Amino acid sequence: MPLFLLDVFGTASIGVFMRATDKFIIVPSQLPESTINKIERWFGIALIKTNIGGSALIGSLVCANSNGIVLPHIVRDEELAALKALKDVNISIMEDSRRTAFGNLVLANDYGAVADPRLKRSEVKIISDTLGVEVVQGEIAGLPYVGSLALATNRGILAHPLLKPSEEKLLSEVLKAPVSVGTINCGIPYISTGLIGNSRVAVAGSLTTGPEIFIIGRALRVVGENERS
Repeated sequence: MPLFLLDVFGTASIGVFMRATDKFIIVPSQLPESTINKIERWFGIALIKTNIGGSALIGSLVCANSNGIVLPHIVRDEELAALKALKDVNISIMEDSRRTAFGNLVLANDYGAVADPRLKRSEVKIISDTLGVEVVQGEIAGLPYVGSLALATNRGILAHPLLKPSEEKLLSEVLKAPVSVGTINCGIPYISTGLIGNSRVAVAGSLTTGPEIFIIGRALRVVGENERS
């Protein structure tokens, strides 16, 4: 179960561009074929190439687990059609919400989800129904945009280093996985901006240091092979 290092579009902030689950990974249409081939080889799961609202910022805009995908209202018909190629995956569009960055607002795995406390009850219900899990609203490091502050797989969670004890308890109870704290890309605390992963593999931004790789590997229970691109 390896851990790789990667750049995309000349940046180590790879997490803003991709969304991975145990069942599938979504990447931007503009991603070079050589990079797509590496990601397919590393993850070995269904890969969908598309944009969201014409944007490559899939990791920021899309919330997902193996059961479902939550999309902002800006998604286009052809983008939705590409995602519908996935079998047995619920897809919902947040038509009545002006918010778009659901990847930044929701932290989810296949066991549960923690959502931005500013989301409306109706929005939380759609997220819960789509992902097929309980959704609890909460914060990380006293901040509401929980999806950008941590990465959760079914095996472990890596969160912002200023995570509070009460927040750690909430994450572990809702997501049913052990919680660790750390940084990515040489000290960045916004974990999901530079890290993607699932139960089998993780990929971090290329600026991630040796000590950070060690912490990521232990938190997500992957072994670092440290292949760079």
